[in-house]
Amino acid sequence: MRRLTVTTTTASRKTSGKTSPSKPRPAAKTPGDTRLADEDPQFLRTLYRDMLFVRRFEERTAQSYQQAKIGGYCHLNLGEEATVVGLAAAMRPTDYLFTNYREHGYALAKGIEPGRVMAELYGRTTGTSKGWGGSMHMYDTATRLLGGYGIVGGQLPLAVGAALAVDYRGDDDVVVCQMGDGTTNIGAFHEALNIAALWRLPVVFLVINNQTGMGTTVEQSSSEPDLYKRAAAYRMRGERVDGTDVLAVRDIACDLLEGARNEGKPALLEAVSHRLKGHSVVDPAKYRSADDIAAARDHDPIVRFQAALRTAEVLTEQDVTEIEEGVRAEVAAAVEFADASPHPEPSSLFDYTYATPVEGDSRRLPADPLFTV
Repeated sequence: MRRLTVTTTTASRKTSGKTSPSKPRPAAKTPGDTRLADEDPQFLRTLYRDMLFVRRFEERTAQSYQQAKIGGYCHLNLGEEATVVGLAAAMRPTDYLFTNYREHGYALAKGIEPGRVMAELYGRTTGTSKGWGGSMHMYDTATRLLGGYGIVGGQLPLAVGAALAVDYRGDDDVVVCQMGDGTTNIGAFHEALNIAALWRLPVVFLVINNQTGMGTTVEQSSSEPDLYKRAAAYRMRGERVDGTDVLAVRDIACDLLEGARNEGKPALLEAVSHRLKGHSVVDPAKYRSADDIAAARDHDPIVRFQAALRTAEVLTEQDVTEIEEGVRAEVAAAVEFADASPHPEPSSLFDYTYATPVEGDSRRLPADPLFTV
């Protein structure tokens, strides 16, 4: 998967201007979307390909998990591909990204080689964290993906700290801090937004509202279900976007990122989408009704975007076939790379317990004797 880099020009980006926090941005356009005429056709095909790549990669991840090649917890971006790719299209390569544990797609979109991402899922030494992090703890300094955090909200204080460092150094990078809808109800969320607004830090908070925090709807867990409105408590700009519309995500993300970058204006963006599967790979999602499942399928971002591109004659039947074949081949190559990569040696179990040597550090494995004679 190729890292999207977008030049902010009239041809590649048309924002519709700022909207009031009390007025959500409009939903995705119909398949006859007139916005497509303003975009470079090759750029649109790249967006489609990258969305499809995230989808096929995650589907293959689920299969590998069922084959017991992936252990631990595993959360997929299925249904959220438009938000993942739209955000990546708006970010500069030097911008920082902090995510929660549903981050495989973000790792790919940020430019990490698919083989390294899959190898990390497999727990192999060629993975992004040498096999130590697994699904929930992707990390790559080169592409500035600074986690992958398994603790809900654990990334927020760190992202604000990174934004403070950027501001202190006088750089023009921006920090994006992604989270799920459930994170907006914890203390770190409010502390992070307060400090970011008070100190005018270059950070954009992205809330992925897939409408079901684990197994509970937003309406049942939040007294203010319009999550973007929470920005108003800190005199911060808040926006809502259709998270199944890749161009809408790209446009508003560009707008908010530039505000943070050039004017020191932090912002909160709520992207509303549908989770196509359960909370994790092992979640059967029995709490969802037949209508919920149908709505998620009707709003499939890849199906809708492909239909729009076909109507606009940006994609042909042959294009769709060739893209599909190329994506499947690249995913298969990532799996092959992961399968062929070595497991960590048991002797390396304690290598990263401390950053520097510690006197008396025990490296005894469970089967080792307490004393040697």
